[in-house]
Amino acid sequence: MLNCYLQNTSNILEYPIELKQATSFWKRLLGYMFAKEIHLNSGILLSSKNESRLDSAIHMLFMNFDLAVIWLDKNLTVVDLCLAKKWRSFYFPAKPAMYVLETHPAHLKNFRLGDQLMLQTITNHA
Repeated sequence: MLNCYLQNTSNILEYPIELKQATSFWKRLLGYMFAKEIHLNSGILLSSKNESRLDSAIHMLFMNFDLAVIWLDKNLTVVDLCLAKKWRSFYFPAKPAMYVLETHPAHLKNFRLGDQLMLQTITNHA
């Protein structure tokens, strides 16, 4: 998984969210499943190949905590968001999405429909 920072250019976050990117089917399926906790300024960005409501659906089975879930289109524009409750079955976005941001529930207040997000890759220098 690649690391990157996420910033909301429509509503600047006090601290960018550090993300791990999950692009494979298995990494998207696992997400935060079985994790004990989520740190305040961290998250996972689940990526699909195309915009879709079905492919960007998430489940909350085997989850130990709630998540703020923000669905993004191919341009990283927020198309839907919700507070996903642990052990609930499935959540689908209202509109097709290519990316799903899963982060700490405290961040839900920092995002609105139509917000434009930006990713910055973290480079490790040897």
